[in-house]
Parts: sequence; C-alpha cells; structure tokens
Amino acid sequence: MNRIIGLDLGSRTCGVAVSDILGMIASGVTTIRFEEDDYQSALAQVVKYIDEYHADKVVLGLPRHMNGDEGIRAQVSHDFKAMIEQERKVQVILWDERLSTVAAQKGMIASNMNRKKRRQMVDTMAAVVILQGYLDSIY
Repeated sequence: MNRIIGLDLGSRTCGVAVSDILGMIASGVTTIRFEEDDYQSALAQVVKYIDEYHADKVVLGLPRHMNGDEGIRAQVSHDFKAMIEQERKVQVILWDERLSTVAAQKGMIASNMNRKKRRQMVDTMAAVVILQGYLDSIY
C-alpha cells in the first residue's frame, strides 16, 4: 500500500504529514515555507514529498467557516487541488480542516511544548490532525 500525504495549506506555509505504510497513523514531516501566495513554489515542494513517499493520495485541508460555508481560502484549496492533480496522477481529497490548528495547538500545549517550538510546528501538526481525521474515517 502506498502512503497518503496530508497538507495544511496557508498563504505562506504548508504543513506536510504522511501516513504509515498501513495507512493508519499520521506523522508530521515538515512545514514548507514559500513567498506569500506563491503556490507554484509550494507545489514544486509538495510534489517532491509525493514522489519521495510514493503517495497515490493527498488529503488537503479545506478551510470552511464555522457555519460550513466556503470562503476565499477554500477557493485557494480547490485551485491547489487542481494544480496537484495536473502535476501528478494522484487522488486529492479535500478534507474539512475546521479547528485543526486549534487541535494541534492544544496537543502541543498538553505535551508541554514551548511557544517557540509550537510556532515552528503548528502547520506540520495541523497537517497531522487533518490526515489523521481522514485516516480515522476510513477505518
């Protein structure tokens, strides 16, 4: 079984997570940093991880408002999904990411991680929350 990549896309960062070989547990990989709204640069880096992990599926966070509506950031995710699918033959699943960053922050606080480390890791951990949510839903 190929691994699954999880992404938490922002305007300047993209958290990356990957599943284990069985597709049951998500682990953080890194946070990709790029110039604001330079999604081509982000795509180039994401593709490297897709290739490295031989991923055939990507779970991309879809930001929604608390009432379920999609805003401007959601359109960016839809566009990025199309970019990934055009670049690589992978299935891209948009996954509701509401409160994923909050969950990531709470988890890091609970593990007594200091603020500086939390700031560095929040996007990666949000990607883990997104991917783990997806993995939990399929088992």
